[in-house]
Amino acid sequence: MDERNTKIFVMSDYLEELSSEFSENLKLNYDLKKMNWFNIGGKTKIYYKAKNLKELVKFLKKINNKEKIFILGGGSNTLITDNNYDGVVIKLLNNFNNISLLTEEIIIAGSAVSDKSLSEFAINNGLGGFEFLSCIPGTVGGGIKMNAGCFGKEFKDILISIQAVDKSGKVLTIPAKEINFKYRDSGLSDDLIFLSASFKGYKKDKALIKSEVQKLVKKKEQVQPTRIKTSGSTFKNPINQTDKKVWQLIKEAVPLEKTFGDASISDKHCNFFVNKGNAKFQDMIDLIKFVSDCVFKKTGIKLETEIKIVE
Repeated sequence: MDERNTKIFVMSDYLEELSSEFSENLKLNYDLKKMNWFNIGGKTKIYYKAKNLKELVKFLKKINNKEKIFILGGGSNTLITDNNYDGVVIKLLNNFNNISLLTEEIIIAGSAVSDKSLSEFAINNGLGGFEFLSCIPGTVGGGIKMNAGCFGKEFKDILISIQAVDKSGKVLTIPAKEINFKYRDSGLSDDLIFLSASFKGYKKDKALIKSEVQKLVKKKEQVQPTRIKTSGSTFKNPINQTDKKVWQLIKEAVPLEKTFGDASISDKHCNFFVNKGNAKFQDMIDLIKFVSDCVFKKTGIKLETEIKIVE
């Protein structure tokens, strides 16, 4: 048996062993296309649904750093390759979706809790400071990773600490003051899987919170596309390079009718890209590159993507 066939044989044994041990929650060659807002993507070699911390740690120790890992939250803000993803996609379930009050002003939320659910929980408990989360798609884990925000507020403004586990299965707590938050970036290692986080709000009249949330949601719906195959803001605003927002740069530099296959620019907000039907990964990549190149040629500003590209 040659070296290549030996590797395939060993890999087959390894995958069979994983399937046997984690059979209930592990799938091989799992289709990711319907697992993200763009509805774009191929299959992942391993798809693992972790229902609690004990099982997650057991799984991480079993794969023993052999695989690259991607944590899939709500599937917003994510563009996935049409090719097979040669690694593990982990989906956090059950115990990572809990939310509770620690004190009158502190909320603990699992990383799989949606940002909208966290905002609603804060409303029900008369806590202000969480209103902006009603307008952010995705989950707590993803929000922390990219320091998500809107309307002048970001995750860093309410975060106290996070609990995470590294690839070796070691659980650790990281205070927010030790995290080097920047615009749309936490600086935290990709090797960390966020488990839960604690957030601080302040007591506020429920009616006032609801009114503020309604205003923010209405404002968002007026300027951003909804209920279509999009994935949020494509590019970050170029902080410290210009006073203009990225959508203004795009509007002034790009022929907005340009399409690549079914990948197009939203009529409602030109920093939102849309899958009009059956766009491929490469179509969206080509559109991203085209827009970025146009802006650079006109302004000299190199845009950075806000969406996570998984290859």
